[in-house]
Order: sequence, then C-alpha cells, then structure tokens
Amino acid sequence: MIDARAVISPQADIAEGVQVGPFSIIGAGVVIGAGTWIGPHVVVKGPTRIGVQNKIFQFASVGEDPQDKKYQGEETRLEIGDRNVIREFATINRGTVQGDGVTRIGNDNLLMAYSHVAHDCRLGNQIVLSNVATLGGHVEVDDFAILGGLSAVHQFTKVGAHCFVANNAAVTRDVPPYVMAVGQPAEPHSVNVVGLQRRGFSGEQILNIRRAYRILYRSGLKLNTALEELDKAAVTQAEIRPFVDFIRRSSRSIVR
Repeated sequence: MIDARAVISPQADIAEGVQVGPFSIIGAGVVIGAGTWIGPHVVVKGPTRIGVQNKIFQFASVGEDPQDKKYQGEETRLEIGDRNVIREFATINRGTVQGDGVTRIGNDNLLMAYSHVAHDCRLGNQIVLSNVATLGGHVEVDDFAILGGLSAVHQFTKVGAHCFVANNAAVTRDVPPYVMAVGQPAEPHSVNVVGLQRRGFSGEQILNIRRAYRILYRSGLKLNTALEELDKAAVTQAEIRPFVDFIRRSSRSIVR
C-alpha cells in the first residue's frame, strides 16, 4: 500500500492499510491512522498525528514549521482528526510555544486547493475552506463554517459555527454564529439561512435566529443592551445561546 518511491522515516508510525503515493515524504514523528490515503508528492512533517480515513492530495504540505519569526525550532505539533479531505497545495503548519504548541483540525473537514491553516489554529468539524482561503495564526473556526474562495481571516480572530464568509472577504473581527460576512473588511450581511436549512434547523429556529440578528445588528441598541435582550430570548430558545456565548467570549470585538 506504500509506493516504493515514497520516502518513509523509520520513526514514522503508519497504521495497516494506509496508502502512500509515489514521491511522498513522511517524516519522523508522524502518526497516520488506518484507512488514510496520501497521494503522490505530499510532504508530512512531524510531530504530526493524522486520524483515520483522511485523504491528502498531491503537493499538500502538512505539519511544516510555523511561519512565525518567533519560532526557534521548538518541538510543536499538528493534530488532525478523521475523514478530512486536504486538497492540492493546501498548507497546514504546526503550532508555536506561544499558542500551546499545537494546531488542531477536527473531523470531516474539506480544505480545498491552496488553502492555508497557520500555526496554532483550531478548526472544529464539517468546515469548508474554499480555494485559497487563508487563516492567520491562532484563528478559531467552529463547526459547519464555510469560508469562500480567496477569503482571509486575521490572526487571533474567531469564526462562529454555521457562518458563511463570502469570497474575497477580509475578516478582521470575530464573526458570530449563523452570520454571513461580506466585504473588505468583512461586515455582517444577513443570516446564513440556506446553510441552516441544509443542517436541519426548523423554520421556527431560523426565525428566532433572524430575530436575534436584528436585535444585534438592526435595532440600534448598544452591544450590552442587545446582549441583555438576547439573554432573555435564550432562556426559551436554545439556538440563541451559542450566539450569546460567542459574543461574550469575543476577544477582538465582533463584526458590526
């Protein structure tokens, strides 16, 4: 299952059934789970742990040193979950000691061609990074978020669950859950209704989220006052709670 032209370090731990294509290089400290497919011309550098049933396409660079001038060769790592698809020329860097030493990617994500995940990023599950989408260091992206082609997220910024970031958007502040963000710099456009429908949100839940959006962005209320109103709604509308909690933990302020 491993092509004779691949270069595999004796210090790599590769599970039974893993496929590695020709001219790929698997370095020391790399752990690859069962059922993972690695195409030709892929470079995986350790310490990196890759889960089961992932697919990594040609010319991807996985687990390379962080692109950070503070990095001085410390041992840091990359952790990738299960069933992710990493397409051509995607780049994923390991963490830095300033960010707990680890970059983490969850399960069932699609990283399309030329997308970039910088050091110390945290990605949840079921995320799509479209072609050339770029995450700066220490970015957090929550479950089911979609980032359009050529979009960019500033370092230390958070993108909430079920967000849609439009193509060419420049995200410089945190994007709350459910929000569509558009522009340079990115601004709130509307609720990601189509995405919510696809993920099984009921009509009533979507209506509640749209009301919450209007309170936050269309009512003219100051942020603290809007949060008080949203807190009240979240008592009986569970789908509003992630919206409120995200805003409260925002560290760069939210898109407004």
